[in-house]
Amino acid sequence: MSDLYLEELVRRKRTGKDQAIRAVLMALTAVLVVLALLTWKLVITIPAIALCIADIFIFPRFNVEWEYQYVNGEIDIDRILNRSKRKRVDSFDISNAEMIAPMSSHRLDYYNSNNKLKIKDYTSCDPENANRGFAMLISKDGEMSKVLFEPSEQMLKDIRTKAPRKVFFD
Repeated sequence: MSDLYLEELVRRKRTGKDQAIRAVLMALTAVLVVLALLTWKLVITIPAIALCIADIFIFPRFNVEWEYQYVNGEIDIDRILNRSKRKRVDSFDISNAEMIAPMSSHRLDYYNSNNKLKIKDYTSCDPENANRGFAMLISKDGEMSKVLFEPSEQMLKDIRTKAPRKVFFD
């Protein structure tokens, strides 16, 4: 018996907030390093070194990719930081999903106004790919979640073969 396996990689686009944080960190680091080099005072040198070390750990978090793996009715989502560190962030069983529909679908109108839904965004945050995004309403651990992701057409077709009454394209 063969397993149905699909894999897709989606690169997250840097948002304005990401770029602003990055610019502020770089400017603050540069100012502290220059002050530390000019004054050689311990009060300025220690924070400058600490901020340089913090930058080493913070900057890779701005380079994120999402990898969707679909295997026999389960979707696993991994976060890849700086193309080197991979971590499984979530796993979903399609049989627990209520519906999968485009984010702009009228079928989601009732759920969009629900403030108790936990929203998990695994999209590229790219306005050009906004029409590619899908929302999956799924119950996990007794809590209803709205999972936003950008599956390929092939992945949607394979999900639809597993759960035909839960996948919508309108």
